[in-house]
Amino acid sequence: MSRSAHPAGPRHADVFPEGHYSAPPADLNALDPKVWAQTVERDADGVVTVGGMAVTRLAEEYGTPAYVLDEADFRARARAWRTAFGTDADVFYAGKAFLSRAVVRWLDEEGLNLDVCSGGELATALSAGMPADRIAFHGNNKSPEEIERAVRAGVGRIVLDSFQEIVRVAHIAQSLGVRQRVQIRITVGVEAHTHEFIATAHEDQKFGIPLAGGQAAEAVRRALQLDGLEVIGIHSHIGSQIFDMSGFEVAAHRVVALLKDIRDEHGVELPEIDLGGGLGIAYTSDDDPCEPHEIAKALTEIVTRECEGARLRTPRISVEPGRAIVGPTAFTLYEVGTVKPLDGLRTYVSVDGGMSDNIRTALYDAEYSVALVSRASDAESMLVRVVGKHCESGDIVVKDAFLPGDLAPGDLIAVPATGAYCRSMASNYNHVLRPPVVAVRDGEARVIVRRETEEDLLRLDVG
Repeated sequence: MSRSAHPAGPRHADVFPEGHYSAPPADLNALDPKVWAQTVERDADGVVTVGGMAVTRLAEEYGTPAYVLDEADFRARARAWRTAFGTDADVFYAGKAFLSRAVVRWLDEEGLNLDVCSGGELATALSAGMPADRIAFHGNNKSPEEIERAVRAGVGRIVLDSFQEIVRVAHIAQSLGVRQRVQIRITVGVEAHTHEFIATAHEDQKFGIPLAGGQAAEAVRRALQLDGLEVIGIHSHIGSQIFDMSGFEVAAHRVVALLKDIRDEHGVELPEIDLGGGLGIAYTSDDDPCEPHEIAKALTEIVTRECEGARLRTPRISVEPGRAIVGPTAFTLYEVGTVKPLDGLRTYVSVDGGMSDNIRTALYDAEYSVALVSRASDAESMLVRVVGKHCESGDIVVKDAFLPGDLAPGDLIAVPATGAYCRSMASNYNHVLRPPVVAVRDGEARVIVRRETEEDLLRLDVG
């Protein structure tokens, strides 16, 4: 089919009831730097490049779909967080966003610590050489085996999430002759402005010990009495994809009030406070995230002010950016398979991936951008919905966006800001193979997580 052979789809925003944009962008060939990795640009022929490599070449060498990660961008963002907080605070990369052994090595080289929340993430971190004392271990239901492995490895902190876990970690640590450094995760009753399923600080959810009703104070009381534990601080995480610092201000006020109560009751000033992560990124041009130096300044001022008011020494602050570092560094590269106009509605563009490589649209109603990247186009814009190849009507990658009206099978399109959670949450739904992660830097590309094969799938099927 030629690029102009399919019937014209809708061209105007008056048939755009659900989408993010109210009108087509002025230039469909433009790449908003807010949503694309730092080295992404179009070359003289209109082909998008990343790290000096054309996406057409990447598609030829590594196939599609593929997660394409800008290594220089990742490292620059990691350094920006490290620099913003300086030596008087700790930055823990939240490994759940995306973790591989290459990423662990980059983090180590850039001076960041690492937060893991499962035995598998811990194994990845240790196998890649991350010093154990720079690892924090999260999770609401860590198994005894996971806890023992973490304690034996010498992780720098375990974040306690329940009364049962306080006893469990203390018992394991004491049996190994170790006094394990721990923080106690509390929920402070602050609900971040985010999707219901990724808001984590209100009481009616599975994470942490509620501040309300004195439960958090009782958790600290019990932990301080156990020989196997060294309580070093309080942990609070208020949600994800947050753009507003006001939630952190309320959370810090309540955490510092707890620290004051601990000092008054036990004569102990805990030396650390972890404010978690959750800082947002730009998925579309309408998103306006804060820069790391702005976040560091705001959080430091908030905690310092609250501690001065409570006459406490200001504790060492920790933060846990994950999405904010890796999210913008990668895009998912797809090949267009079919273009299906629906008269008066929109054009459905089917790609060779879908909800198996990006579940966030279906799970969180997430918004994404999309661009034609294998060429430039002067065609009139058309309203599209980018969908996957799965047998599921909810298999949507980008709900509504604009692409050139001459889009055709064989074109390459890319969805930016897919570095966080897409590969981490990828599945084999319909026995589709998970894509590779290809890191690009200075004109060279290498696979850091290889594409799955049918042999990988069958190897686990022992029937």
